[in-house]
Amino acid sequence: MASAGADWRIWAQRATALALWLLLALPLLRVAALDRLWPQDQVLTLLEHAQDALDAGRLTAVDGSGARELYTAAIAMDPDRGEAREGLARVALAAAAQARDATSRNRFDQARRMLDLARELDAPRAAVEPVADALRKREASRLGIDTMLRNAAAARVAGNLDGAPDAALPLYAKVLSLQPERTDAIEGREDALADLLQRARAELDAGKLADAAALISTARGYDAGHVDLPETEAAFARSRDALQSRADAALRRGKLVDAERDYRQLAALPDAPASAKQGLHEVALAQVRNAEKASADFHFDRAAAALDRARAIDPATPGLREARAHLARARVAQRELRPAPVGAKRQREVQQLLAQAAAAEARGDLLTPPGDSAFDRLRVARSLAPDDKAVIAASKRLLPAAWQCQRTQLQANSLARSRSCLDAAAALGADRSEVNRARRALALRWVDVGEERLRGGDVDSAGQAVEEARRLDASVPGIAELQERVRVAARP
Repeated sequence: MASAGADWRIWAQRATALALWLLLALPLLRVAALDRLWPQDQVLTLLEHAQDALDAGRLTAVDGSGARELYTAAIAMDPDRGEAREGLARVALAAAAQARDATSRNRFDQARRMLDLARELDAPRAAVEPVADALRKREASRLGIDTMLRNAAAARVAGNLDGAPDAALPLYAKVLSLQPERTDAIEGREDALADLLQRARAELDAGKLADAAALISTARGYDAGHVDLPETEAAFARSRDALQSRADAALRRGKLVDAERDYRQLAALPDAPASAKQGLHEVALAQVRNAEKASADFHFDRAAAALDRARAIDPATPGLREARAHLARARVAQRELRPAPVGAKRQREVQQLLAQAAAAEARGDLLTPPGDSAFDRLRVARSLAPDDKAVIAASKRLLPAAWQCQRTQLQANSLARSRSCLDAAAALGADRSEVNRARRALALRWVDVGEERLRGGDVDSAGQAVEEARRLDASVPGIAELQERVRVAARP
C-alpha cells in the first residue's frame, strides 16, 4: 500500500508539471499558429479584392487598387499560389477585351494603354494582334492617312521638316506607325531626311557644329539607316577635327580669345572630346601667365582682364590666386608712383627710388616685401626714367643678384621662390634666350617633383607639379607622359 501511494504521488506531480508547462506554452503555440494562418488570410483577402477589381473592370490603378497590382501583391506574399497567377492571366485577357471595346468607340489612347497592359502581362498573341491591327486600321481611317500624307508633303516643300506635330517628319512617322508598309510614306520620310541632312551639312559649312550635331541626331532618331547619314557623320567628324586643329593653332600663337571660342564650341558638342576641356585649361593657364607679365609692366587693366578670363574658364586654375596676389602687390608699388615729374624734380625722385632700391638690396629684400623691395622700387624708377643711365646701371647691378637668387633657390629646391627670382630677372631686362633656358631647367625640376609625388601616391600634388612645369615650358621633355599618368591615376 505504501508503494502504491508513492507511485500515485509521483504521477500526480508529473501531471501537475505537465499541466503547468501546457499552461505556459499555450500562448506561444497560439501565436505560432496565428503566424502561420495570418499570411494566408491576407493572401485570400488580396485575391478577393483583386477579383472584385477585375469584375469591375478596374484592371490597373496607380494607387494599387487595380486587379493587376492586387494579384501581383498576392504573388509576392505567396509565390506558389496558383490562383494569383491565373488571375493575372485573366487580367491580360480583360485588357485585350477593353482595348477592343475602346477601339470600337474610337478611344485610341485608351486602346493603346490597354494593349500595352495586355502585352506586359504576356497575353496570347492571338488575343492581342487582331486588336492591334484593328486599332491601326480604324485610327488610320479616322485620322485620314491620305490627308496626313498630303500635309507632310506640303510641310516638306515649305521646309518645315521637324520640331512640331504638323512638320513633315512627325507626320510621316505617324503614318508609318499606323501603316508600316506604306511605300509613299517611307519614300516621303527618306526625302525629308535627305533635306534635313543637307541642312546639317550647310551648318557644318557655316561652322555651326552644335546645330549640325542636333540635326544629325534628329535624323538618326527617325532612321538610323538613312543612306545620307554616314556621309554627313563623316563630314561632321572632319569639321570637328578641323576645329580642334584651329583651336590648338590659336593657342600656340597666343590667340587666346580665338582659342577659347573654338575650344568652347568643341566642349558644347555631344560626346565632346577630352581635348576640348584640356584646351580650355591650357587657355586659362596662358591667361594667368599673361596676367603675371601685365602686372609686372603695371598694365593693371590688361592683367585683371586676363585673370577674369581665366576665372571664367575655371576658378580653380593653378596659379590664379598667386597671380591675383601679384597684381595686388604691383598695385601697391604703383601707388608710390606720381605723375612723372620734369627736370630736376624728376631726377630727384628717381635718385630717391634708386637709393631705396639700393637700401633694400643691402638688407637682402630683393623681391619682398611688396612695394618696398629692391625690385619694386627699381621698377617704379624704370617707369619714370627708363633711359636714365643711373636706372640702367642699377638694373644691370641688380640683374646678377636676381640670377643668383634664382640659382640659389633652385639648388635649395625652393622652386616657387626660384620662379619669382626668374621673373624678376626677366623684368630687369635679362637676355630672352637665357631666361628661356632657365625656365626649361625649372620646368624639368617640376617634372621631377611630379614624378616623385606620383610614385609616393600623392596624385593631387603630382598634378600641381605638372601644371607648374607647363606654365614654365609646355614642351619640356617628359611632361606629356607624366600628365597622362597623373590623369589615369586620378580616375575614380
